[in-house]
Amino acid sequence: MIVTLTANPSLDRTITLTGALRVGEVQAAESVREDAGGKGINVTRVVVGSRGESRAVLPLDADDPFAGLLRAAEVPFEAVPLRGSTRANLTIADPDGVTTKINLPGVTRSAADAEALIAATVAAAAGADWLVLAGSLPPGLPAGFYVDVIAAVRAATATPPRIAVDTSGAALRAVVENGRPDLIKPNDEELAELAGVTLDPDVDLAEAVVAVAASLVPARVGAAFVTLGSRGAVLVTGDGAWHATPPPTTVRSTVGAGDSSLAGFLLADVAGESPEGCVRNGIRYGSAAASLPGTQAPTVADFPPGDVPVRALGRP
Repeated sequence: MIVTLTANPSLDRTITLTGALRVGEVQAAESVREDAGGKGINVTRVVVGSRGESRAVLPLDADDPFAGLLRAAEVPFEAVPLRGSTRANLTIADPDGVTTKINLPGVTRSAADAEALIAATVAAAAGADWLVLAGSLPPGLPAGFYVDVIAAVRAATATPPRIAVDTSGAALRAVVENGRPDLIKPNDEELAELAGVTLDPDVDLAEAVVAVAASLVPARVGAAFVTLGSRGAVLVTGDGAWHATPPPTTVRSTVGAGDSSLAGFLLADVAGESPEGCVRNGIRYGSAAASLPGTQAPTVADFPPGDVPVRALGRP
């Protein structure tokens, strides 16, 4: 079982243009689609779509039509009844897969809202293999909210789930400083921001990422799964580092690709795969997501053909 918490869910509306985006002009759209989104929800959609077990915890007003989107997508969810409509995020995609995103901040949450979300997450995570804390925090929640969730979950049972965190900025920094998560999933830019460094463009990106991640693993986090966009992903653990390269992929939308990569990684881990197998499966799911329009949940049937080579980079 993989439980996810999405504190700031979103209705993801994707508009596909017939040509490149022309700022300041009127353009025709080829299509539009709406998906129930938010990073944790995306992970749950992928896991369930691949016949794994997952449940998404999220704030949801009783009158919010977002519940209908979740049910239509067959997403098992635990709704925390909090006031306020789910925000809407807009993605504009052109035929070449170039995307422009506009994300709204979401409903302002109170300390009581935070307590309700934590309590629901503790209850849902009982007996789970993994708990995924994913996405931005809505206004009103402190940067250390995920740290509070981790502490509460670990205090609730002698055998808590392993905890993966996929966020950025101050929330990620707080988790790394005080939460000791089992896994973080930044991209290369988020990792560099976290470490306060600039990645050397003259150094192989995968090797540069390993050098930065080694300052965090295993001293502050158990492992780092760092996505690199078209250059694949790197896994860094206390035992070694691996770089996987994606197969040739026709990109339609990169929205949700990182979430799908994390879902694929965790699916492989729960199945008992090796570190190489986990990072390879993460790349397959991420590449499949990038080949689909909108924020669709990829399945094995969507995997692009071709190998996913994985090379060991040695101990960090």
